[in-house]
Amino acid sequence: MTPRPATILHLLHLSLLRCASLLVPARQRGEWWKEWRAELWHVRQARTPAQGILWTAEQEVTMFCLGAFQDALCLRGQVGRGPIPHATTMGSAAQCIFLLAAVAAASYGIALLLPRATLARHAVHYRDAQRLMLIHDNRWAEDAIPTISAEQYRFWKSRQQDIFDGFAFYRVTQLPGPGVRDNGPTGIALASSNLFDVLGVPIRFVAADSKMPRLILSDSMWKREFGGDPNVSGTLVRLGAQVAVVGGVAPEGAWRLPGNVDGWLLLPDAANTADGNGFLVAHLRKSAEHDVWGDHWQMSARDPDGSIGSFSCSSLTESARGPMDLFLFAVFLACLALPATTSLPLGEYRVTSQKLSWPTRLNRWGFLVCKIALLLPIVYFASLDLAYLRVATDRLSSEYIQLVSSFAIGLFGLRWVLRDQRQRCPVCLRRLTHPAHVGEASRSFLAWNGTELICAGGHGLLHIPEIQTSWFSTQRWLYLDPSWDVLFADPGLAAANYF
Repeated sequence: MTPRPATILHLLHLSLLRCASLLVPARQRGEWWKEWRAELWHVRQARTPAQGILWTAEQEVTMFCLGAFQDALCLRGQVGRGPIPHATTMGSAAQCIFLLAAVAAASYGIALLLPRATLARHAVHYRDAQRLMLIHDNRWAEDAIPTISAEQYRFWKSRQQDIFDGFAFYRVTQLPGPGVRDNGPTGIALASSNLFDVLGVPIRFVAADSKMPRLILSDSMWKREFGGDPNVSGTLVRLGAQVAVVGGVAPEGAWRLPGNVDGWLLLPDAANTADGNGFLVAHLRKSAEHDVWGDHWQMSARDPDGSIGSFSCSSLTESARGPMDLFLFAVFLACLALPATTSLPLGEYRVTSQKLSWPTRLNRWGFLVCKIALLLPIVYFASLDLAYLRVATDRLSSEYIQLVSSFAIGLFGLRWVLRDQRQRCPVCLRRLTHPAHVGEASRSFLAWNGTELICAGGHGLLHIPEIQTSWFSTQRWLYLDPSWDVLFADPGLAAANYF
């Protein structure tokens, strides 16, 4: 008797399933063979008619049988695979925190190795920097050019002032180093004796009062020329033809004004008369009128020859700002931009029949706060590393690099924190696994369509919509009751997804 075509096709499908079962590990082969045979029966009952052969239905049954090979290869690839050894954010909450802490420690360690980053972090803030004004003659375009003469400084200082209550003057020149080592000419600022008093910068190892000119060493010159000797104050040194006494050491990062300076020779006003222009720093009087002028404004003042000159006054606020100020401003901008670049809600978490304990709820929110707390030092130190990695980069360019990198790292870091929090189980804080697509795109407004993820610990399912609708606009968490625990009893599965 000739077999019917339907019988031949059924035997062919069984043969495909049997071949697929041979790829399954031996201890699981019997269970998977029974599972595939049962699913084949259901597929055939649902797709094929009772009488005759529908070739489109038979193609779907064949595709189901071929899909068994993909399942078999996936199972075979998991044979012998133990827990994931490396710490990634795909595992437990503890590993995520450990990874963030390691990145923060690495960025901090790199910042310690970069001298310019260390100098920027320990920079001294000027006292009342908003009222310290750098005065520049408008006849010259560039602010870095010295435009104020010593004669003009003395003229303004001798007159009654309604706007300023203090002036300090300096000009930069090249003189032989004052130390025992011959390192060639170095930048020395010939300054008025009240320069550091006007700036409000404290001096270390202050020497006793002396009628001789005082030399204030920078921290780098003190270590380079005098080996960091704390008893250097009072030492007589020679700077070219000028003999001076070391009057102290300026703190590291204390100089934020124009000019590359390694030391400051404080001279009486009468002695500061050499030809050449310098820089003038003035302190603005406190008044309600002056408070509204801002950080940049113009003024007209009389010159020593009786003419009226035009001058610009710029506050030292920008020059005296530190990397922490830039970091806080960049993080503030990142927080403002965050709602425009990603969704802030963490999803809908429906009430379960078994009320979650307070420690479980606190662990979830504490985990979120801990990630943000570790992200902030990563943003700060990583931006410092990028800004001060190259020695040749000037200070202004480094500040721009830090500002841009802080904003970018902060914005994308906060986006990652929210996305990572959404994809974790609210009970055990594990990353959800085994994504599966459910539904059809053509039925988005009639039925559930999207991605379903599962907690390996059996606590619930996460439903993420493919297309946001009025009735399903954000992801939803579905708690599973204890009757599902039997499906998650395999310790190997739980361990492989926990680590």
